[in-house]
Amino acid sequence: MRGGFDLSTLSELLHLGAPCAIWLKRAWIDWLGPDRITEVYAGTESAGVTTISGRDWLVRPGSVGRPAPGHRFRILDDRGEDVVPGEIGEIHMLPPRGPGSTYRYRGAEPQLTADGWDSLGNLGWLDEAGWLYLADRRTDLILCGGENVYPAEVESVLDSHPVVRSSAVVGLPDDDLGQRVHAVVDTGGVPITPQELVDWVADRLQRIKVPRSIDVIDELLRADTGKTRRPEIRARVLAGAFRVDQR
Repeated sequence: MRGGFDLSTLSELLHLGAPCAIWLKRAWIDWLGPDRITEVYAGTESAGVTTISGRDWLVRPGSVGRPAPGHRFRILDDRGEDVVPGEIGEIHMLPPRGPGSTYRYRGAEPQLTADGWDSLGNLGWLDEAGWLYLADRRTDLILCGGENVYPAEVESVLDSHPVVRSSAVVGLPDDDLGQRVHAVVDTGGVPITPQELVDWVADRLQRIKVPRSIDVIDELLRADTGKTRRPEIRARVLAGAFRVDQR
């Protein structure tokens, strides 16, 4: 397939808007080379920006970069205190202009600390050298048996299966675990059993992160922006819009 495209005039590929799975990013770097790919993490609110080149990414797979000049980032726990490097917390940022975002969605409420650091509701961590990594959206976090499960991690593994076009992982109510991991998987009509997908994830992730139920569908799961529509998908699952295949 790659041989059918002439990319000799492509000078740079810039990607942002949604996390890129590690396996997919590696495939793009293998195709284009590390010097033509740049990733940006930011929000429409313009509260903070990070960037990372393909070459830096190969050294730190999964990172979305270091802060752009003048931008500052910190990771806070539920008490509003800074966490140690490598620990997951809520990402807060401060732009060069100082506290407060200049743009807000209509009806949105600012998520500012007392000293003006802004949050977009994302969870992540900083390493010892200040490189930022994303975990997931705080509102999408699944608390399963007292353990935190980040849907994006499970989706990345599901999406790496050869027949999977896209996936969405959500938490469903569970009497024993509080929430259980459920996946909706789009294969574009290619037949596969839920158990095959369960086995695929079980070989790659901890048991607590393996979906306990899976719906296999032929329907696009991502919005036009490329982001997974988890709240909408979860509501549809709870309403019985998909047939749940329990394992």
